[in-house]
Amino acid sequence: MSLSSAVVLAAGEGMRLRPLTKYRPKPMLPVMNVPLLEHVFESLVTAGFSEISVVVGYQRDRVQEYFGFEYDGVPLTYHIQEQQLGSGHAVLQAKSEIDGSFLVVNGDQLVAPDTMDAVVSAHNAGDQFATLGVVESEVAPQYGAVTLDGDSVVELVEKPGEGHYHLLNAGVYAFEPDVFEVIAATPTENGEYSLPNAITTAISDGRDVRGIRTSDFWRDATYPWDLLSLTAEMMGQNDDAIHIDPTAVVADDAIVRGPVVIGPDTVVSPGAVLGPYTTVGRNSTVGCNAVVEHSIVDEDSHVGANATLIDCVTGRASTIQAGVTIEGGPGDVRIGDHIHEGVGLGAVVADRAELGGGVAVEPGTIVGPEATVATGVALRGVIDEGAEVVR
Repeated sequence: MSLSSAVVLAAGEGMRLRPLTKYRPKPMLPVMNVPLLEHVFESLVTAGFSEISVVVGYQRDRVQEYFGFEYDGVPLTYHIQEQQLGSGHAVLQAKSEIDGSFLVVNGDQLVAPDTMDAVVSAHNAGDQFATLGVVESEVAPQYGAVTLDGDSVVELVEKPGEGHYHLLNAGVYAFEPDVFEVIAATPTENGEYSLPNAITTAISDGRDVRGIRTSDFWRDATYPWDLLSLTAEMMGQNDDAIHIDPTAVVADDAIVRGPVVIGPDTVVSPGAVLGPYTTVGRNSTVGCNAVVEHSIVDEDSHVGANATLIDCVTGRASTIQAGVTIEGGPGDVRIGDHIHEGVGLGAVVADRAELGGGVAVEPGTIVGPEATVATGVALRGVIDEGAEVVR
């Protein structure tokens, strides 16, 4: 392997995942009970990288305190992006650590180690400006689209929204060190330095930029319901798997239907039904006769007796009291000013929010951090952070 250094971009907030990103950056949201970023580090280590630079910004302490200064024996060096001024600006923050060819990946996208291997293997250090991973995908217009002529990249378009694009920029790049000069010289767009724009500049200058097609795993979590589908897809690789931490307590008459992941110090009470496609985080409790399906219950959370959670994502330290009913999607979900129709999301119950006993939740409901909902309320729509909802 000719490249040993990787730069991971983990400075962004993830606005479209609000309110789950109110107190932590998107790369720290859980998939399979560990942060997205941990999956990225695992892929890099598996692919053989021995030096990892991590660009952090929003809620950076959450990243640094969780991982420290190494992952699985590989040193982590942190670079702070004080202002989120684009992906190119994020890469510039790692310049002091780089003295040769290097890989760039996003800290909030899951990419197979084989994709990283393929990009590295296709990159001829010193001869090419950049090599990037390309995935055939129907969602290319919603992310970053690529046009190839053979294996040469002739066009990069950020989120075109429409058009006959079918090749997706997978966000895995091998670069030569002079990319820093190109980024700095590329005009900003709305005050931001865009990495794809810098690559476009290099192509216009006649530099060799190649794309390597891969059919390996690539997924991004853009909206809260993507966390559910991503978790289900990763679990689907072993449909019947049941992972129970040795410190968890699961009652003998609880029903656990795989695939399921139950974290450390978790309690699953008598008569509870858990799974399939469900994760329960550290130090959480699932009460007697509760039903939790196709859901993510984050750490330090409580699901009360006889509650039903389907297609639900909770934040940390959320409380769902006895008899709450979250029936599951499809529902219409408001994210910012846009309404997403027919989404498979029962509800988001963000950090330290509390639903009182017997609350009935319509599909697509978003409950903000530290909101409280009184007993017996019928809940729908978006509940703001810190709100108190009474009958």
